[in-house]
Amino acid sequence: MKFAKIVFWVAGIWGVLVLTPLFFIFDSIGRNDPPPVTHPGFYYGFVTVGLAVQFVFMVIATDPLRFRPMLIPGVFEKVSYVVAMFALYLQRRIHSADLVFVGADLVLGLLFVAAFLKTRTISQTR
Repeated sequence: MKFAKIVFWVAGIWGVLVLTPLFFIFDSIGRNDPPPVTHPGFYYGFVTVGLAVQFVFMVIATDPLRFRPMLIPGVFEKVSYVVAMFALYLQRRIHSADLVFVGADLVLGLLFVAAFLKTRTISQTR
């Protein structure tokens, strides 16, 4: 269970560190990587929901066995992002540099699967 706690604490803290700056760089995104974002509601909605999920990861980290069912949506969040970004890359709609953060989510998604499997062993012994 210690493994799952560490994984979800790291994921939550990493997510907060990566997503929080997005609240402050809205205008620079359009300047550095045109075209500008034309739907700020979608942009801030994504960032806000993404940030909320990071706090869910931190809650899971407090007791991964108790919150084990929430590990499945956590895996889905990571895997769906990786698949979507990879599809965009194959369509040449994002730059290869954009895949740096995708790699981190892929690793976290795999660690989430490992945490889910490890907590199953613990829950069966109780």
